[in-house]
Amino acid sequence: MREIIIKENEAGQRLDKFLKKYMKEAPASFFYKMLRKKNIVLNGKKAGGNEKLAVGDRVKLFLSDDTISKFSGEAPEKRKADKEKAGGGAMELPLEIIYEDSQIMLLNKPAGMLSQKAGKTDVSMVEAVQGYLLRSGQITEEELRTFRPSVCNRLDRNTSGLITAGKTLAALQQLSQVFQERTVEKWYLCIVKGCVRESGSIRGFLTKDERTNQVAVGSRGKTAIETDYVPAAWNDEMTLLKVHLITGKTHQIRAHLASIGHPILGDPKYGDSRWNGRYQKKYGICTQMLHAWHLTFPVMEAPLEAVSGHTYEAPVPEKFWQIIKETKWQHGIQEALEVQH
Repeated sequence: MREIIIKENEAGQRLDKFLKKYMKEAPASFFYKMLRKKNIVLNGKKAGGNEKLAVGDRVKLFLSDDTISKFSGEAPEKRKADKEKAGGGAMELPLEIIYEDSQIMLLNKPAGMLSQKAGKTDVSMVEAVQGYLLRSGQITEEELRTFRPSVCNRLDRNTSGLITAGKTLAALQQLSQVFQERTVEKWYLCIVKGCVRESGSIRGFLTKDERTNQVAVGSRGKTAIETDYVPAAWNDEMTLLKVHLITGKTHQIRAHLASIGHPILGDPKYGDSRWNGRYQKKYGICTQMLHAWHLTFPVMEAPLEAVSGHTYEAPVPEKFWQIIKETKWQHGIQEALEVQH
């Protein structure tokens, strides 16, 4: 027999949904049969599966350890295989934590790492977050069966910067809501080709070529996209831009800036290959110089009241900062040096 006491991250869902997470390899028919036979009970009573769970509820499984292990994948050899498939190496990766409390984490994602897995063998920030919470004792393997902390906003693999992660179900739900409602103010830093002296806005529509995973800016489409930008420093060759992402679609900033003749340095899809080549040779740059730099939360209630209305910034990567420091800016020298602090 095994008893499970429902905690905050498991409450609010139906019993049958919880059981499916706990024993993910069991068919739904198995749960309903065990419920009918009272081999699975809720708070000592027979249950149908549609009951909504509350904190402190007790779910008892009158099942053999072998049966539970079989349906939950607890066998050691299977756990090892699943970890390898899931990109288990990320579980040990260090994280650059900008802010952390009991509900959320703000992280500085390195360029080259996925925000979330695209395939079974991928390594992403999600696994890195879960690994950190396991190592620090903030969550257990048992709890990971029914709730998995995750990131809420995504960045392209080769874009660095601020990623938010929810450590509790309530935090994840509220974070997801404010991002969907676009009430989080997001600013990026990037280095673009050409001299941009005035602030501006770009409006349009994105169409995606699934074959090349590349988007194009046009005057027609399903969803309008908006990007504002403010020059921080410039010279005749390049500009350090602060970019306000108002909407937020795949490759939006990269495609938008390229469409007005100011591609981002190092961008292999939308950039200037000859210009990129010069800086690859000098600095070893092989990814776009685009960084999710600044994030301001809207006014929020519990459980995210600690970050309500607050602003957070993430330092740019070392090579990005090296270019900023070593470039001879004609205007905005002080602004360029202050973005790191």
